[in-house]
Amino acid sequence: MKKTHIVLLILVVAALSVLVSVFGDFSTYETFASATTKQPGKSYYVIGVLAKDKEMIYDPKTDANHFSFYAKDKAGNLNKVIFNGEKPRDIEKSEQIVMLGHLEGGTFHCSKIQMKCPSKYKKDMVAVGSSS
Repeated sequence: MKKTHIVLLILVVAALSVLVSVFGDFSTYETFASATTKQPGKSYYVIGVLAKDKEMIYDPKTDANHFSFYAKDKAGNLNKVIFNGEKPRDIEKSEQIVMLGHLEGGTFHCSKIQMKCPSKYKKDMVAVGSSS
């Protein structure tokens, strides 16, 4: 191999290493229980369903950017969720909720919500809510 090929190969490997370290936060889905054992303050994705039998609190007159509800993760753990944003429309009709946030004091503080909603016309319809 020529010296230029070796140098080029080293540069490609270095560039790939930089890309993986920058974009290397390939998040996996956690449960509420596993998110408690992880690094405090770091955000994780949790997939769950809305606990429709528990209370949902949203009063746009008092605070339009505060919505709290209960969700059950895939392992069956029930947890209180506080979303810092307005209540996503039709959250009651969602089949699944993907929440991005962190656990703090036993409560999951959520900064982003994605809902998988049922639809009779489209197979996968996604509604997104996010706090800015």
